[in-house]
Amino acid sequence: MTLWTASEAAEATGGQAMRDWVANGVSIDTRTLQPGDLFVALKAARDGHDFVAQALEKGAGAALVSHIPEDVPEGAPLLVVDDVQAGLEALGQAARARTDARVVGVTGSVGKTSTKEMLATILETQGKTHASVASYNNHWGVPLTLARMPRDKEFAVIEIGMNHPGEIAPLAKQARPHVALVTTVAAVHLEAFASVAGIAHEKAAIFEGLEPGGAAIVNADIEHAEILRQSARDCGAGIVDFGRKASDYRLTDVQQASNAVNAQATVGDQLIRFEINSAGTHFAMNALGALAVCVELGVDLDQAVAGLRAWSPVKGRGVRENLPLSGGGQIELLDDSYNANPTSMEAALDVLAASQGTRRIAFLGDMKELGSQEVAMHAEMANVAAMEKINQVHCIGPLMQALHKALPDDKRGLWFETSAEMAEHLPSLICDGDTVLAKGSLSMALATIVDGLRKMGQGSALDG
Repeated sequence: MTLWTASEAAEATGGQAMRDWVANGVSIDTRTLQPGDLFVALKAARDGHDFVAQALEKGAGAALVSHIPEDVPEGAPLLVVDDVQAGLEALGQAARARTDARVVGVTGSVGKTSTKEMLATILETQGKTHASVASYNNHWGVPLTLARMPRDKEFAVIEIGMNHPGEIAPLAKQARPHVALVTTVAAVHLEAFASVAGIAHEKAAIFEGLEPGGAAIVNADIEHAEILRQSARDCGAGIVDFGRKASDYRLTDVQQASNAVNAQATVGDQLIRFEINSAGTHFAMNALGALAVCVELGVDLDQAVAGLRAWSPVKGRGVRENLPLSGGGQIELLDDSYNANPTSMEAALDVLAASQGTRRIAFLGDMKELGSQEVAMHAEMANVAAMEKINQVHCIGPLMQALHKALPDDKRGLWFETSAEMAEHLPSLICDGDTVLAKGSLSMALATIVDGLRKMGQGSALDG
């Protein structure tokens, strides 16, 4: 299917198309580029213009550039614009304008990617659905997701993130959601914000992008829920809340099974029960918010509940695996290595504490961007309730030294500055029957620990 023609892309961006061309996808990375993609030469760690020739050699349908690189042959299929980032944003806005899809925007300090994936899973049972890839939720990820959206989609799920004040509103205005969800507000990115209340105001800015008559889905349980509600009112949005304190979608019970969560809620006068195909009671709140979104998008509630059963976590975000050990036996791995903050770390430790392993072992890496209280926040993890049921904690990174020192002697494992150093000691730290959690901020490379555990045997994803 043709996604962009040269004339359509030129009209959208105000750029100049060098010869006629068509593109059936959009890419910013030559390593994952597919034949026929429009390669967007963004400037990031490297200038994308340095890779235009390579992209064309790999079969790119065209390249979006601000100038013609010297190594690109004459007559190459290009779209020349004044600024590549602005050009990508213009493509995204044009793609959004030409579709009749019902669009949802998702943000939150914790759980936005998992909730986005839940929504995509449910909505795919109802119609053609487009969704953000991985965590493409920033200044290039949102317009890239929009620019990739075929015009015939019926639903779209756009994840919107931030690191600093003022980031969410412009992205939300590009996405123009019919429904916007804030999963939660927590102490994340405190390097850039004076308080959690400031984070709440920034998250609430997603409502500024709502289409007229749009709905704001608000977590009623968070401390700063009223900030979200007031922002929604200021934007003229209808407000729907969810959570244990909610009046619309009230969570009434959550039960942890071995590899699933069973929950129930009241929606008006209706009692609903829903199942989540993953351990972790925190997923129940994300799921309830997703169900509220789906109803606002026009999906029948019973059908949304049925669709939710097909969801399971993605790699690095709570996936459970059985890993055989080379000497016999096996361990259970909880791969939550993609990111970390105090709220998600406590939730992951709760999952570990509820596991049935002979021993419960945690490998924990630094939690980044927590501001002036970062050392204290790491040390405080020693006092979370789940720690009582965890046998040993191994710590990785300068900040995790604070937790390492705060742990009681019987739980204190090894400390190393890097995951690579810790990985060298894995064989001596793991035994048959262990349940092992790996979690830390992405830059701490806890995936190295996960890979090291997998290399101790051939892993297979758990059923259910």
